[in-house]
Amino acid sequence: MKRNIVITIERQYGSGGRTVGEMLAKDLGIHYYNKELTKLAAEESGINEELFVKADENVSRRNPLVVAVRKSMYADGELKGPDSPDYTSMENLFRLQAAAIQKLAETSSCVIVGRAANYILKDYENVLSVFVHAPKDFLLEQAALKQPMRGRELEKFIEDTDRRKADYYYYYTGEYWDSVKGYDLCLNSAKLGFEKCVQEIEASLKVRFGDDILD
Repeated sequence: MKRNIVITIERQYGSGGRTVGEMLAKDLGIHYYNKELTKLAAEESGINEELFVKADENVSRRNPLVVAVRKSMYADGELKGPDSPDYTSMENLFRLQAAAIQKLAETSSCVIVGRAANYILKDYENVLSVFVHAPKDFLLEQAALKQPMRGRELEKFIEDTDRRKADYYYYYTGEYWDSVKGYDLCLNSAKLGFEKCVQEIEASLKVRFGDDILD
């Protein structure tokens, strides 16, 4: 790439968004980040990675605190330092992870899947944000390739997984995870297939940043 470009991808479970991200990163010859982000944030902050993982798991709209939140917990707070008693609070752990994401966007081209990266980087001019979705039948078909469940059990698994993503996103950003307003590009992977999703993203990169951006 001729300049530092970041592609963020949020996705429904079973839509193949992670696969699309991996394929895109390989095709462009850039790094792919997903779960590695918690490790990166842990290394840079000196905080045990397990605390980042547990903070992610603790977010749920079933918690009254989440329902009460109507603004961005991230944007309206300051990053706390090691001397603060709130250094390992859920909110500060998110901000530490956000700082790691921002550092990536400022220093290298990469694909980032999940972690509300599209929101964190919404003011960065070098970012293309993508949401990958698909109809229920396709989600069930793809999920069945990885999960032993079937029928209503599998359907509920998909619903619960996507709800956790939505809860996480809403808690920290005050925005809705699946709102088209939060993305530059929304792709239906059932209609396009994974390879054409990659092609669509690469075409959008050229439209946005110039025909020679991928050279």
